[in-house]
Parts: sequence; C-alpha cells; structure tokens
Amino acid sequence: MTHLQAGLSPETLEKAKVELKENPDTVHQDIQEVRDMIITRPDIGFLRTDDAFILRFLRARKFNHFEAFRLLAQYFEYRQQNLDMFKNLKATDPGIKQALKDGFPGVLTNLDRYGRKILILFAANWDQSRYTFVDILRAILLSLESMIEDPELQVNGFVLIIDWSNFTFKQASKLTPSMLRLAIEGLQDSFPARFGGIHFVNQPWYIHALYTVIRPFLKDKTRKRIFMHGNNLNSLHQLMHPEILPSELGGMMPPYDMGTWARTLLDHAYDEETEYCPESYTLSVKDLEKDLSPRTMKRSQSVVEPGVLKRPEKVKSEEENMQPLLSLD
Repeated sequence: MTHLQAGLSPETLEKAKVELKENPDTVHQDIQEVRDMIITRPDIGFLRTDDAFILRFLRARKFNHFEAFRLLAQYFEYRQQNLDMFKNLKATDPGIKQALKDGFPGVLTNLDRYGRKILILFAANWDQSRYTFVDILRAILLSLESMIEDPELQVNGFVLIIDWSNFTFKQASKLTPSMLRLAIEGLQDSFPARFGGIHFVNQPWYIHALYTVIRPFLKDKTRKRIFMHGNNLNSLHQLMHPEILPSELGGMMPPYDMGTWARTLLDHAYDEETEYCPESYTLSVKDLEKDLSPRTMKRSQSVVEPGVLKRPEKVKSEEENMQPLLSLD
C-alpha cells in the first residue's frame, strides 16, 4: 500500500483493486501518465496537478488514463468557461449559504450498504425569491469538493435522492434547458465523482417532461442509473435500506434536519445574517434562459425545443416510468 492509499480501509482497498483496477505497484506511474498528457492541452490552465488530486480522476474513470485525463481537462475547462460561477465559491457566499440552509444539498450521516454517501434534495424547499438555481448548483459543487477529499468516497462514490413532493409547476418553469445543461456539464462531465444511483421520488408529470429534455445530454451509463420511483417508496427501499433513510422518504430515521450539512460547512457562520439579491449575481439568469449555445450543444446533436412543459396526453404509470433495476457497483 502506498501513502496515497493510506486513507482506505482494507475492504475499500480490495474494492479499488477489483472494481477500479487500482494497483499499488503502479499507481505512481498511472498518475504520471495522466500528468504527461497536460502538454496536449495548452489552452487549459491546470491549476492543480499533485498526485492526490490526479488520483481522484483516475478512480472516477477506473484507471483508464485517457478517460481520466479527459475528465481532468473538462474539470478545469468547465471552470474557465464559467468563471463567474466559481468566484467566491465558499459556504459563506450569501447565495450558497441560503441554498445550503435550505438543504441544497442535504447529506445523510449514514452510508449505504456499498459505502456510498447519500445526498438528498427536497426540491420544494427552493425559495426562488432568495437564491437562484445557479446558487444551488454552486452549493452542490462546493459540497462535493469537500466530500471528495475523502479517499473512501473517491472509491465508493455517492447516491443522490431527489424528492419532488410539492414542487410546483411554477418552480419547474424556472428550470430552463440551459440551466439543466449547465448542471449536467458540471456534475456528469466535469467532476471526479462516482454516482451509483440517482433516484426521483414523488415526481409530477412535468418533471418527467423535463427529464425527456435532458435525456439526450446524459451518457448511457448515467441513464441506466436514474430511477423514477414516483410515489412507490417500496421500489426505492429495494435499493436503499429504509433503516438509513429519513421518515420523509419512508425511512426509519427521524425527519431530516435541513441545516445538518450547512452547519458542517458553515460552522460558526451558520447563524450570521447575510443579505443577498439573486438579481445581483454576475452570471445572469437571463443569459441562462437563452437557447443552448453552440458550445453547450457540441456534445449532442439533439435539438431541444423551447416548449418543454406541455402536459402529455397520457401520463405513464409508475411501473412504466421505472427504469429497469440493476446491480449498482
């Protein structure tokens, strides 16, 4: 075991070896292989290239050198292309702080049976008069940056549960294709995390409509890990044991305290009052409401029509909307 693997339990070491092809005898060579590719992208400022940082990208791409480097490049390219989003990326930033205090994201204390950290979002908590969707995305990215420092989570990954209960059509209408594309680029294409499952519960018909919009932008692997449970919490419990879930999700734990993760990141600053006006945010929401730019469309040939929230003639049953279950690694 190398010093880079010192934070891993024996069980996780074995998992990294079997599932990720991580070899302690060659890990330094693997890292150097990725580092040597940096000269091929002089257009990108690689602001961090130390061993521990590159290792998380290798783990995210199962030690495929080329794929790990591509993810590393996209990580920094995304930040270059969205500079305003990453200004003052701190928990004390007013917009991020407001989102965190409303549980964007919530983070459960217990891990799932695969050692994955569980993130939960209660969508209806979004107070659109106090912070933007971009603030929520920034809060999620900041949270992931904090958690991905843990080598156990680099190997085991994360699970995301989104509860759409009481999420209104008016709230959904603010989720434009450009905003959703920005989130997909930031989380799927540009961050070194392994997402083992994304679970939708209590989703209304217009969330299904939004999903059809973003589906062309999702990788096949991501699509297979999205589960539409509707109000059938039993199907969620087949994959996530109720013993670790809060009561809102049919679990046996107490109701989730939305401030739990916010207090972890904010510490003493949690109770400090801050003033924030979403309209003052540099990354204009109006810009995001425009049609997708050629740059954002470059990875997909699909064209998104602007009228995305038309009620379908027939809403599929929950059984039809459920994705096939699979063994999540």
